[in-house]
Amino acid sequence: MIIAVNVVGEPDPNQTNAEFTHTHEDRSDHHDVRLMGTGLGRASTIAVADVEDSQIRSWEEYEVRWDLSHDQPVQISEGARPDASHGSHHARIVSFMKEHGAQVVVTGHVGPPMAHTLDLMGITVVTGAIGDAKQAALDAAQLVSRSS
Repeated sequence: MIIAVNVVGEPDPNQTNAEFTHTHEDRSDHHDVRLMGTGLGRASTIAVADVEDSQIRSWEEYEVRWDLSHDQPVQISEGARPDASHGSHHARIVSFMKEHGAQVVVTGHVGPPMAHTLDLMGITVVTGAIGDAKQAALDAAQLVSRSS
């Protein structure tokens, strides 16, 4: 199951996928703990996790900088919708999710329009996640597996 996770901060270029092939329970060191971000639309970094059999098989982080593009003003031409900038912003998120094959999104919050768009794409949205981002991904995978 491919899960997109909103994490705080920028990716650590020194970490590789091999460091994330363990379960939360058997992790003896805590230097790789990543915290959950709040709003999906204002995410700076998104992790894409491949979760299988209650284990994170891979974890890759991408600096998306949606926090910078969220409220960017755009030139509104006559007749254009006033929320055109929001549509462009949502399109960036949709493109990312499609490109990475996301089946689930885990975040602290997502607005109703984006939640609706993700739902139409067949992507399950799990909100209210806080704390350890990797554990949130594992919990979301378990929740989605139980409900399907």
